[in-house]
Amino acid sequence: MSVNDTAEPTRRDFLYIATAAVAAVGAASVAWPFIDQMNPDAGTLALAEIEVDVSQVAEGQSITAKWRGKPVFIRQRTAEEIASAKAVPLSDLKDPLARNANLPDSADATDANRTAAGKEAWLVMVGVCTHLGCIPLGQQGDFGGWFCPCHGSSYDTAGRIRQGPAPQNMAVPAFEFISDTTVRIG
Repeated sequence: MSVNDTAEPTRRDFLYIATAAVAAVGAASVAWPFIDQMNPDAGTLALAEIEVDVSQVAEGQSITAKWRGKPVFIRQRTAEEIASAKAVPLSDLKDPLARNANLPDSADATDANRTAAGKEAWLVMVGVCTHLGCIPLGQQGDFGGWFCPCHGSSYDTAGRIRQGPAPQNMAVPAFEFISDTTVRIG
């Protein structure tokens, strides 16, 4: 057994380790701004949840709120609009899914699944056409709901796509009524 069986670290070994450590810290400091930019904007986080007073919205009227940079249509539907939406068989719908963030993804697109229990007159949905992101016009089109003039998509009084190129129903965001006149979205 010779004296050199246990090799002592040399100055070169130390320099390799120190250089690797400095390179790792440098790479992390360069990469961090690119990773951090993927976080949501502070303005978006501030609007993650909004409360909307609907006390001035009469039956048959709509208002538009802004949530996460998108319009949200809030409509107090008439009895005729509700009856019209309930009368549509699911087999007549282009998109059979409710697209309601308050329900499981597989929920059917019945009128009841597009509203909140106990508040069936109120329809709350993201007001963006699911074809190319245009803003549909309210109470227009062949089905009395919303009509997107850009490419001719028609939605019914429950915000379900009925005609045109749009592939999906308008989305219903997570929402709840925190009082009779205030809805919390988000």
